[in-house]
Amino acid sequence: MKRIHIISGLIAAQFFVVGQSNTTTPPNETRAFEPVENVDLPFKVGEKLEYNIRYGLIKAGEATLQVQKYTRRRGSSVYHMVGTGRTTGVTDWVFPTRDRYETYLDTSSLYPVEFIRDVDEDGYIIKRHILFDQDEKTARDLERDDDSVFSFENNMQDIFSAFYFARSMNVEGIEYGDIIDIDVFLDHEHFPFKLKYMGTQTVELDDFSINCMKFMPVVQEGRVFKDEETMTIWVSNDKNRIPVRLESELRVGSVKVDLTSYQNLAHRLNRR
Repeated sequence: MKRIHIISGLIAAQFFVVGQSNTTTPPNETRAFEPVENVDLPFKVGEKLEYNIRYGLIKAGEATLQVQKYTRRRGSSVYHMVGTGRTTGVTDWVFPTRDRYETYLDTSSLYPVEFIRDVDEDGYIIKRHILFDQDEKTARDLERDDDSVFSFENNMQDIFSAFYFARSMNVEGIEYGDIIDIDVFLDHEHFPFKLKYMGTQTVELDDFSINCMKFMPVVQEGRVFKDEETMTIWVSNDKNRIPVRLESELRVGSVKVDLTSYQNLAHRLNRR
């Protein structure tokens, strides 16, 4: 059975996709979108988002994203975010999956200080414990036996912190076809993730509807997706910028992720 990457499929793919590093830039010009001032951040401590994940007609799993607390990490004041995911029902019997992601995000710069990834997908194990030095532009993985230090040219997000960083971008004036570009450190490499803005659309959930901004990740053919723009992401068109729905066509079926509940949002949700 094809791996269903619950958190990497929810977190990573909601604002970027785990593609290959030689992603081809589309003809649209990439525009610079900077984070908003911290007073207007789209999230706050206590925010909790819950999702159902369906694989075809089957409920395949559940995921939760939380901004757990303020704390200090390696001399910095940080937000501590935790994302967890698991398979459910028949999928859990056939292909048990447990995912956990953590990031410690500097409250001033919104760049990560530390990142932890603990994935077990039916025996397929991924463990990462990355320490970032954004000033020196280096990263070190404590899970590795050697003392390898990885270098990068620009400040980097991890695969989870990028989710919150993307939500925090000031997209006022964004136009159809504009590309958002985020530098991400993933599996000891630099991946330039890109999102194409596709306008607005109303999304109907079980209990309410909500006006959303629509995005399509720009990816290279290979790995998970069939070809470019096989995934669509809908994000609330308000100050929260929370992911509301994700749909993706995979080689062996389709995945749909829907928001089921939310708590302690930073702003009033523009629902109908």
